[in-house]
Amino acid sequence: MSEDFRRAGVIGWPITHSKSPVLHGHWLKRYGIEGSYDAIAIEQGRLESGLRKLAKKGFRGVNVTIPHKESVLALADSVTDRAAMIGAANTVYFHADGTMGVDNTDAYGFTQNLRQNAPEWDAKAGPALVLGAGGASRAVVYALLEAGAPVVRLANRTRVRAEMLADHFGARVEVIDWNRASDAMEGAMTIVNTTSLGMKGQPELNVKFDAAPKGALVTDIVYNPLITPFLEKAMLHGFTTVDGLGMLLHQAVPGFEIWFGQTPEVDHDLRAAVLSA
Repeated sequence: MSEDFRRAGVIGWPITHSKSPVLHGHWLKRYGIEGSYDAIAIEQGRLESGLRKLAKKGFRGVNVTIPHKESVLALADSVTDRAAMIGAANTVYFHADGTMGVDNTDAYGFTQNLRQNAPEWDAKAGPALVLGAGGASRAVVYALLEAGAPVVRLANRTRVRAEMLADHFGARVEVIDWNRASDAMEGAMTIVNTTSLGMKGQPELNVKFDAAPKGALVTDIVYNPLITPFLEKAMLHGFTTVDGLGMLLHQAVPGFEIWFGQTPEVDHDLRAAVLSA
């Protein structure tokens, strides 16, 4: 292994489902970079010791997935403003002086996916409606607010979780009863599903698009299947739709850039490689 060889990876428990090794492996091969990106299983109670071991082994950093995204914040020496605001981190950087920094690039990935695949999209055009108030929802709400959405309507099956997010993000987040989600599409120019409903093996998300305005953009962060029933229904109504795979691809860009010293491109070849994995 040469001195130029760089190591990174993704940690989680479990981790076998992750497509990140395929994603980063594609970029390493494309740009001829000497390096590796590995999937590393770390149990919940061994997060700190696991991270320290990786740093000692010369890892430049890791991506973080379930169940460590919130826990890793407390272990970091430095936290970006967006990771602190979202309340979770998905990217870890090991610095030469032994310190550890964390960031959350999920919001960046969400926004870049829309900008690439729906260039006409403008968050400022009107209210947004976000369905779901789980961990992924926090990054999406943050992204929409940062992009200039005047208000984010938030509907969740358990209302109290939506209220907690609204309290966290402030007055521009409005809680909507779950059974009023379809009605809340009135005037909403950006409509987002962040729930697992519609994912392979899960029941469909039962909403109607009748009240949504012409010109609305509809996106689903689920990418298995790539075209969810939610997106299919939106297409039938003639709305612009964006699938969730691009969010995964774009969120990986900042980490790869720092760990491997190359700004990677998100294109058709990358999508095809990840989809075929």
